[in-house]
Amino acid sequence: MTLPIIQVGDVLLSPDILTEYFCCDYAKCKGICCIEGDAGAPVTLDEIGEIEECLDSVWEDLSATAQAMIDKQGVAYTDQEGDLVTSIVGGKDCVFTCYDGDNCLCALEKACRNGKTSFLKPISCSLYPIREKRLANGLVALNYNRWDVCKDAVTLGKEKKLPVWQFLKDPLTRRFGKEWYEELEETVKALRGWHSEATGVPTPIRGSWSYQSSGLSPSQILPTAYILCVHAPRRAHVWQHP
Repeated sequence: MTLPIIQVGDVLLSPDILTEYFCCDYAKCKGICCIEGDAGAPVTLDEIGEIEECLDSVWEDLSATAQAMIDKQGVAYTDQEGDLVTSIVGGKDCVFTCYDGDNCLCALEKACRNGKTSFLKPISCSLYPIREKRLANGLVALNYNRWDVCKDAVTLGKEKKLPVWQFLKDPLTRRFGKEWYEELEETVKALRGWHSEATGVPTPIRGSWSYQSSGLSPSQILPTAYILCVHAPRRAHVWQHP
């Protein structure tokens, strides 16, 4: 039996978000996620406006090449997939990367925590390793993104037995609200009870999931056998697809 896709409100969650462990190990990774990859961090138009308002506060923390890139194309651009992302230098480094020795820091977050601004950083950065995708039917899909540069975070998460959804409690609450996160907590309890009753196994097994696409039937798009839909806190229902 595989784990279900979880729906809480208008949000679909990969079961990996419940079953996989994760806890950033900054002492080992040194913030490498800010300087690896082939595109910047996903941003919204509203976030671009807030970032632009922060520029004066973070400017001196940015490298000369980052400053030149911002002067040339702004704080964000449209990547090959058509998504708005923060500008990068050297084909990979976020322009808002700054350094403390050999540790990578986010200049936006640094300024916020020092009381210079009120904007922390793009929500996509705070939510990582969760990636968000808005679907055509109005739902939001959340998927657990595996990246080898985060292997130390996976190791530490396993040591602490800290699943992704609990590690990201604050960012998820910031994105979807306190009531939504509380409903997620109730959903996890309901899912554990359902899984134990159905299988006799007290803890969930691992599962896999890919994004639901509009216009396709569940049998075409869901590699898992079950989907759990939560309509209100403390009320959960399970449907099995034919």
